[in-house]
Amino acid sequence: MPANIHRIKMRIAIINRSDLNGGAAVFSYRLLKALRSQDIDAKMLVTEKLSDSDDVLRYASPICDRYAFLAERLQIFLQNGFSRKNLFKVDTADFGRDISKHPIVKNADVIILNWINQGAVSLDCVKKLCDSGKPVIWNMHDMWECTGICHHAYECERYKDACGKCIYLRSNNEKDLSHKSWLKKKAIFSSKNLHFVAVSNWLARKCRESSLLGDKNVTVIPNTIAVEEFSFNRRRNIDMEIPNNRKIITMGAARLDDPVKGFPILLGALKWLKAHKPEIAENLHLLLFGGIRDASLLLEIDLPFTYLGRIDEKRVKEVLSHTDVILSSSLYESFGGTLIEGMAAGCIPVTFGNGGQGDIVNHLQTGYIAKYKSCEDFANGIEWAVNSGIDRAFLHETAEKRFAPPIIVDKYLRLITEVI
Repeated sequence: MPANIHRIKMRIAIINRSDLNGGAAVFSYRLLKALRSQDIDAKMLVTEKLSDSDDVLRYASPICDRYAFLAERLQIFLQNGFSRKNLFKVDTADFGRDISKHPIVKNADVIILNWINQGAVSLDCVKKLCDSGKPVIWNMHDMWECTGICHHAYECERYKDACGKCIYLRSNNEKDLSHKSWLKKKAIFSSKNLHFVAVSNWLARKCRESSLLGDKNVTVIPNTIAVEEFSFNRRRNIDMEIPNNRKIITMGAARLDDPVKGFPILLGALKWLKAHKPEIAENLHLLLFGGIRDASLLLEIDLPFTYLGRIDEKRVKEVLSHTDVILSSSLYESFGGTLIEGMAAGCIPVTFGNGGQGDIVNHLQTGYIAKYKSCEDFANGIEWAVNSGIDRAFLHETAEKRFAPPIIVDKYLRLITEVI
């Protein structure tokens, strides 16, 4: 820990929409616990509280939270031609709450913003926080801070200019809602008190390419994982009532058939294995966990499989202790938390590299990075992983050295030392 931090009684306010609902929420909550484990006085403010932690406080009533949420959805709905298709792929932060006068914020020495969308915190409030003179660290979990309104730009490159003509609004207007939000962000981001953190080098590169953050200093600090809570000892298959003497390959997501998660690529890879490497395929069993809207997709799986549905964090750790290979066929991944959890449990990752996965997996050393969108190479990765014989303890130790709470807390405290 930086020496001069010991001389300061730090008070840190962490802001996120929720404490447990969603990837950014889980990682923000883990950061809270990690900071407090190092005797840092940290509190977390949310609009949706799901944990029983006394260090998490809800700052908005359910009615006010619902109003802000619905007002913003209506704003977007009116701008995108009354389409529900992309309604939750964009946010404006025009109707979020103002937390600038909350006692936790007023007493804080440093404010750490995380995912503030869907009515949590307004951009006007962010400006007030920056104007207060306190250091504001914005921990980015996706591309929203470097675009006008979208969380992932995909193939669109208008975030490199000034947005407008937004594909999510089906707009041909250069001065549309995305451009107006871009202008508001541009003005706010000029504050010298605002400092940006990207959770991966991939996201930092996107920031450097953007017109909003291209000239800003962006520090890369990955999300933290409580690696010590994961056992790397492989448990017997029969303990979970899955076939014994088979290699278990596992994929999990909040929603498996979210287009970003690339589930069709996984299906294609399994079909390729069965057709071209039947001796590999017959030795595999697939575990799936997470929500799914179109359950008929499960009928297309060409391997014996077990679908567990949505499971809690404790159950995830149990599943991973039965897993040999952890899979992520995501087309874009700002970070890749499931891969790190898998490594912490001694599982070999197979994934693409179009995102933060490159910060996690060393190709052919700690996992396999497949050619982007290639079902065949993803299948090759599965074959490589089940035959690689990588030591589970080695994968656990690799995750611990990179992502354990003391490592990440130290990075934040060094940044705070610089900006305070």
